[in-house]
Amino acid sequence: MSTLTLLTLIIVGLVVLVLVVYLIGIIVALWKAGTELGKLNDALLRVRDDTAPLGDGVGAINDGLSRLRAGLASVDGHLVGIARVLKL
Repeated sequence: MSTLTLLTLIIVGLVVLVLVVYLIGIIVALWKAGTELGKLNDALLRVRDDTAPLGDGVGAINDGLSRLRAGLASVDGHLVGIARVLKL
């Protein structure tokens, strides 16, 4: 076997070895990502299940807060007027 053939085989072997290492790294990274995505999915399902009982109550609370905001805006206007009269 000539030196050139031996050198070519060594280079090809090194290239294959580097590719194997990179592919194993990719496999490990994808495995970890899949595991983390599974955990995220479980957490999101728990959030969905835990917030399901809120249901229509949130809409009622939002309506009440919207009415309260309108009243507070009116009070704010009156306080601004008082501050102007008192030159504060």
